[in-house]
Amino acid sequence: QVQLVESGGGLVQAGGSLRLSCAASGRAFSSSAMAWFRQTPGKGREFVAAISVSGSRSDYADSVKGRYTISRENAKNVVYLQMNSLEPEDTAVYYCAAKPGSAYGLTLRLVRAYDYWGQGTQVTVSS
Repeated sequence: QVQLVESGGGLVQAGGSLRLSCAASGRAFSSSAMAWFRQTPGKGREFVAAISVSGSRSDYADSVKGRYTISRENAKNVVYLQMNSLEPEDTAVYYCAAKPGSAYGLTLRLVRAYDYWGQGTQVTVSS
């Protein structure tokens, strides 16, 4: 079991930065691939970034590549999403997700790959 709690969302002007955190409880965190997704009203959940169990590999959606960075601290059971150069189009509820196991690949871009989800944190970027 993994329980996830996101924090760090808020209101920021375009061009600004935010860092989201996802605190995990449960022993499975350190053996889970982690990811961030986002969702806007009326749309499905969209892949943002994923990171491997060790943190040595990461993957990003084209829309955020070069602006966002995903990282993790297994000793603290936390995964982060540093978001820079934010745009109004980045406005969404951001969700943290966990997938137990060491498998890593393009399937981590899929919502159905993940077993555990947080409640989400709202990010609003004003123009």
